[in-house]
Amino acid sequence: MAKPPKILLDTNVVISALVFGGKPKEILNHVIRFEIEAVTSPQLLSELSEVLGKKFEFSRERVQLTESLIKKCFKIVYPSRQFDVVKDKDDNRVLEAAYEGNCNIIITGDKELLELAHFQGIEIVTPEEFLQKKF
Repeated sequence: MAKPPKILLDTNVVISALVFGGKPKEILNHVIRFEIEAVTSPQLLSELSEVLGKKFEFSRERVQLTESLIKKCFKIVYPSRQFDVVKDKDDNRVLEAAYEGNCNIIITGDKELLELAHFQGIEIVTPEEFLQKKF
């Protein structure tokens, strides 16, 4: 069997998985079962916690539980290179973490990242496109 891809789930996909379910949740479940290797960074984890707490009013305990699940199931990378490829600085943090983590694929719902399609040999796709690939 082929080696599973190494992916970076953009914060918007993780939030969709946790709040709305659907295809993002399907992908997150593969990560939790260690069927797919996923990467994140302290900056992305911080962004996730902030959005869950402020925008979606997750309790402090729920945010902490989510963080500990991510830390258990995702490889945490510490990007050593900075990129300034897209306008949104947070999106550049996604590219940095994927690059540092040696990812094959970035899964995102972000239009600006999706318009890039590829970055440093990393494919950028939607959750639906990723699932169609049957990794």
